[in-house]
Amino acid sequence: MSGMKDRENAFENKFVHDAETQFKIESLRNRLLGQWAAQLMGKSGSEIEDYAREVIKADFAEPGDEDVFRKVHGDLNGRADQKTVRSKMAELLSEARDQITST
Repeated sequence: MSGMKDRENAFENKFVHDAETQFKIESLRNRLLGQWAAQLMGKSGSEIEDYAREVIKADFAEPGDEDVFRKVHGDLNGRADQKTVRSKMAELLSEARDQITST
């Protein structure tokens, strides 16, 4: 019976680890997306990091990426179309995954 309990604990630990890793990846993607969008909006210095934090917070509004997309696309106010924002989100998700999993 101990073997089954060990196996169950291993699965639970892996699930927790995977969830934490995914959270870190998405948070990094959101920060990078916020920095990219802030630069398009002409922000500089601390304004870039402030906006990046706003994008990270926007992700807590609802499950999925639509809350982040709506925030960034809306704030860009025509500086980038929907396709460009979604493409950038996908690109930065891949970049964030590479950064997080390589550390």
